[in-house]
Amino acid sequence: MTQGARNTPGRRSVLGAAVLGSAAVALPTAADAAERGRGGHGPSKPALPVPTIVGHRGASGYRPEHTLGSYQHALDLGAHVIEQDLVPTKDGHLVCRHENDITATTDVADHPEFADRKATKSVDGVSLTGWFTEDFTLAELKTLRAKERIPGVRQHNTLYDGRWTIPTFEEVLRWADEQGRRLGRTVWLYTETKHPTYFRGLGLGLEEPFAKLLRKYRRDRADSAIFLQSFEPSSMRRMAKLVDSPRVVLLDAAATRPWDFTVAGDPRTVADLVTPEGLKWMASFAQGIGPTLDLVIPKDAAGKLGKPTTLVRDAHAQGLILHPYTLRNENAFLPADFRRGTDPNAYGDAFGALKAYFEQGIDGIFTDNPDTGLLARADFVSR
Repeated sequence: MTQGARNTPGRRSVLGAAVLGSAAVALPTAADAAERGRGGHGPSKPALPVPTIVGHRGASGYRPEHTLGSYQHALDLGAHVIEQDLVPTKDGHLVCRHENDITATTDVADHPEFADRKATKSVDGVSLTGWFTEDFTLAELKTLRAKERIPGVRQHNTLYDGRWTIPTFEEVLRWADEQGRRLGRTVWLYTETKHPTYFRGLGLGLEEPFAKLLRKYRRDRADSAIFLQSFEPSSMRRMAKLVDSPRVVLLDAAATRPWDFTVAGDPRTVADLVTPEGLKWMASFAQGIGPTLDLVIPKDAAGKLGKPTTLVRDAHAQGLILHPYTLRNENAFLPADFRRGTDPNAYGDAFGALKAYFEQGIDGIFTDNPDTGLLARADFVSR
């Protein structure tokens, strides 16, 4: 265990000693039991089917991402877990956006009162020009409306442009509790700290306010119905000192290096982290990894699936769960083997692609289309 880290549950604790294809995984919480013991009407104990279907940014294949509409639609479609990404406001509130650059996901460019907020910044070594959450108070952000990020691909999602505001993470926690009471079961969340080193350098550290909200809403325990995640291992190590909630290290392409490693002068790349030694190191402070799908099955020069790696086997050997990202229905995002026709925005054989990944023994998958994932899962576990 990493020095200073709290007791960390292993893969079998998180998944209830599940194996691929098992019906459900239970993680009872003390709060749920106490609520029922008081005669309350709290949700039933958390349970996760395996493989788990994670609604990526909600149901972002059908609604503008990271809106309450997207989260609700993912829940209504049956997603087992619903993802949020966290970035801060100028006054320290945590809001749900995939990036702090809100140019493409809000109507900020249509607000003349914010024209002077447009800026060019270097975020994790990438130069970006636009509008950034850290330059707005929460009250100012709430005057904006969310819109579809990639309208050229998902024109139908533009129907919902302007319908929702940017939600705070606290609003999402309240929504999850309300929906849990309505459904009679706990609503699982999967929440990422975005660019934590960058924001800590601005005096807007993410982990402390994140942990404070987790404690307030009783999602700070090892058996809480939430996964914490980050592309920066140091963020999850920091969270391990603050809460006991299950933690996942996200992994980009093999040749990339986590930004916190770059800042700290750590020479390791993702390729080093997916070795048995690297996996053992991550297992000292995390319960899972979220690799890009290419780390599970690489693609060849033609974009077709190649020979699977040993990552699933190696990660499981260290007690780590695997929730790879991201499966989307559109041809442009699918391996060439599963594309249908020549329109990159048309749907391909997402069912075939999901089956190929499920066969590797992954514990779950992120998808923009939770209903597709659920149908593919049903096919897979009924074999």
